[in-house]
Amino acid sequence: MNASLANSARMVWAALRMLLVLTVVTGIVYPLVVTGIGQALFHGKANGSIVKVDGKEVGSKLIGQSWNIKGADKPDPTWFQPRPSNSGYDPLSTGSSQLSASNPKLVAAVKAAKKQVAAFNGVPASRVPADAVTGSASAIDPDISPAYADIQVKRVAEHNGLSVARVQMLVDEHTTGRTAGFMGEPHVNVLELNIALKQLAEK
Repeated sequence: MNASLANSARMVWAALRMLLVLTVVTGIVYPLVVTGIGQALFHGKANGSIVKVDGKEVGSKLIGQSWNIKGADKPDPTWFQPRPSNSGYDPLSTGSSQLSASNPKLVAAVKAAKKQVAAFNGVPASRVPADAVTGSASAIDPDISPAYADIQVKRVAEHNGLSVARVQMLVDEHTTGRTAGFMGEPHVNVLELNIALKQLAEK
């Protein structure tokens, strides 16, 4: 009986020591090492890919944001507009509408949005791409397709007193191709594009 208790005590003590060691290694050492590597080698990405202009934080390259007229719920014609968002671009409330592609409510909303986008940009509805009227799965996609950026060029140029050719060049300069040449789709980061637009308009 005493031998059995002694063996049990040794096993419990060994288990407790293992628990302590694993807690220190996986709960303290490993997170500190990974965080240190991230801060040293990928400082910007590790901190949310924050974009600064004149020392002021203006957003993140990874999170879409609204470009509406100040104090209004209408898109500002001065800026390139992002994809629509069901969450109001709130990173704490991501997710799609969960409506199927055949849902009458979604179909009606997309048709109405297509007319609005076409009228806002002065283009025929046939030129309005899907990402201009449908939200992404996350609802905070920071990028748009080159096709959506292209239909906004004329409007943006007119409202900023710039030539269409120069604004189109700006879009082309900020278009990122497929990753490794075959993954994903070409895209334009709206925040970076609008920052470049502001800098161009102020020259």
